[in-house]
Amino acid sequence: MQSAHVIVYGSTPGGFCAAIAAAREGADVILLEPTRHVGGVNTGGLSFSDSNQTVRSTVMGLFDEWHRRIEADYQKRGVELPYDVSVKDASKWTYEPHVAAKITNEMLEEAGVKVLTERVLKSVKKEDASIQEVVTSQGRFTARTFIDATYEGDLMAAAGVSWTIGREGREKYGESLAGRQFPKGRMQIDGFDAEGNPLPLITATEAGPVEAGDDRVMVYSFRLCLTKDPANRVPFPAPANYDPARFEIVRRYFAWEKRPHLLWDLYPLPGNKFDANNGIGKQFSMGLVGGCNGWSEADAEERQQMWEEHKQYTLEMYQFLTTDPSVPEHLRKEMAELGLCKDEFPEYGHWSPQLYVREGRRMQGMYVLTENDILKNPAKDDPIVVSSFPIDSHDVQRVATKDGYVVNEGTIFPVRMPRRRNGYPYHIPYRSILPKQNECDNLLVPVALSCTHVAISSVRVEPTWMILGQSAGIAAAMAAKLDSPVQSLDYPKLRNRLVAQGQVLELPELPELPPEPKVVVSIDPKSVPGIVLDDADATLKGSWARSTNFKPHIGRGYVHDDQRADGQSVATFKFTAEEAGEYELRMAYSAHPTRATAVPVSVTSGSNTVEFKVDQTQALPDRKHFRPIGTVTLQAGSESTIVISNEKTDGFVILDAFQLVRK
Repeated sequence: MQSAHVIVYGSTPGGFCAAIAAAREGADVILLEPTRHVGGVNTGGLSFSDSNQTVRSTVMGLFDEWHRRIEADYQKRGVELPYDVSVKDASKWTYEPHVAAKITNEMLEEAGVKVLTERVLKSVKKEDASIQEVVTSQGRFTARTFIDATYEGDLMAAAGVSWTIGREGREKYGESLAGRQFPKGRMQIDGFDAEGNPLPLITATEAGPVEAGDDRVMVYSFRLCLTKDPANRVPFPAPANYDPARFEIVRRYFAWEKRPHLLWDLYPLPGNKFDANNGIGKQFSMGLVGGCNGWSEADAEERQQMWEEHKQYTLEMYQFLTTDPSVPEHLRKEMAELGLCKDEFPEYGHWSPQLYVREGRRMQGMYVLTENDILKNPAKDDPIVVSSFPIDSHDVQRVATKDGYVVNEGTIFPVRMPRRRNGYPYHIPYRSILPKQNECDNLLVPVALSCTHVAISSVRVEPTWMILGQSAGIAAAMAAKLDSPVQSLDYPKLRNRLVAQGQVLELPELPELPPEPKVVVSIDPKSVPGIVLDDADATLKGSWARSTNFKPHIGRGYVHDDQRADGQSVATFKFTAEEAGEYELRMAYSAHPTRATAVPVSVTSGSNTVEFKVDQTQALPDRKHFRPIGTVTLQAGSESTIVISNEKTDGFVILDAFQLVRK
């Protein structure tokens, strides 16, 4: 049996930083990695660091040092980089995977960390609430303090610590972004074959209740290092058993999409290379939607099988995009220019060994970080990192509906700070990496930390994980030295050590913004005769997005349902007519081919209800702002209502204003 003061399981960005930080505090450290690859996605193809935090000066510590050393390595070789790490607003820090791996290994060696790979966790032995020993595929290990730095939370789960996976419902923590999300809108394509079966790459035929949670996680993908340089380019290997029928849904997408574009995101890197990533804003991309469910709960053999399935999908997708006639020719040519890099991952056939596990298990620890901690209550008494990356989730499922639509569900487009480019600065408390003491008192969990799905959608980037890992390493070394439960550490003393290792823990004072521009009213509702009901007068339920893109509009803008067609977007107007009689009902909207052709509108006055279906693709009369849609009878002196929804609609539902003119 091997022993150390601190054992770190998992060499992810949080893991190698935890090991280095603990060793720098004087602890003997063993870093155990279940695979052959050290560094997680930081050395496995992710070469475009998500360092665009609100205030760059808060992203310091080992994250900053690691990048400075990468920069120095390039400078020594006379390679000019398109950024300067010392510039505090620089956000596009790029590097090649082999350089990142070199720096990571150098820092681990300098710190004296003992790194052991291919140590797959088999079991955990505990005495009361303390881990005594971890048993791996190659040896047994003991320590005073342990750190689970895996993406999946493997050590935590084996130690009997409470955890969850998937998405919470909106009511559990009062999170507006929990439950189902449909920001991309529907694709008007048939997701079924001739026999009525869902096509390949469709994961469901019903999205499920909008406000409910589930056990699904956001899509995984590879981060491939690619090049167009003939001297360094290695052709993509041909996929085994390629079946073009697998991509029939993508073929139909290209037939429907009026503005086809490259389906992979490509970030330029030094060395004439690209970091290829799953495109969060794209309907189809590198990620195998649904293919990641069950990954965290699987054993090593099952994960390897799922890894191969993701590789097979990526190879088949590349084959499809470069050869299938349904793909526009210019896109086929552009994709065909790309190949793997001869000088990257040679021991793995130039393919990334690391699958991008964006989300795994999440601990249910001493404090559960939620959306409200990020957006409303950012300050904490025991901070161990200032994070500020936007809340940002990739697709969770792809749903085909029987009425001829396909929708990707689960994406949360980056939720940014109002009128600022990036996210919200907020503290992550020490309590969020601590299990409940009665469950385990010598374990820290900085990667699969205690938070919700919405919160992990902001936390899940390398700057945050690296600094969380550093904090966990310092805390683990302190607890080992004191022979103390990790929950009993004196926070002021921990804070002093975090600051001594270069971390910044104060929430930034953001610079003042210039005055908000004066809101321009396109058409003043008061200038329009009759009863005018602007969208600002409505009570809105469900999801509505505000816009001013199409002009003219009534008032300060209009709202639309983002083409969700989920029946959940409902707007209700309540008003009282001074005179009874027949009124012509008119509607203001911006006509366009993408609009819904049968928007349900109902008008109730007294005991009478009249229903209409409005085709918003129809143009409004020349030089008019409203289109007549029917006649209604209103009672005087009693409340009337107009209700508009997106029930069974087939395009964008636009709500600008209604006008009622007495006949």
